[in-house]
Amino acid sequence: MTGYDLSDAVWRKSRRSQQNGACVEVADNLPDIVAVRDSKDPEGPTLGFSPEAWRGFLRGMKAGDFDG
Repeated sequence: MTGYDLSDAVWRKSRRSQQNGACVEVADNLPDIVAVRDSKDPEGPTLGFSPEAWRGFLRGMKAGDFDG
């Protein structure tokens, strides 16, 4: 992900994440982007989503759309 300043990102893990660190972190405090990264590699690559796309993803998660 390029072109975004993530220096003010406030990263958080899900309340449901495991203590072994196998989870993602989300920063949703930025105005135009929701950033996602691997908690085990905080300096590694980051994915970016529009706030609208992220809300759609969360709705799908809650509705079970991605359950296999």
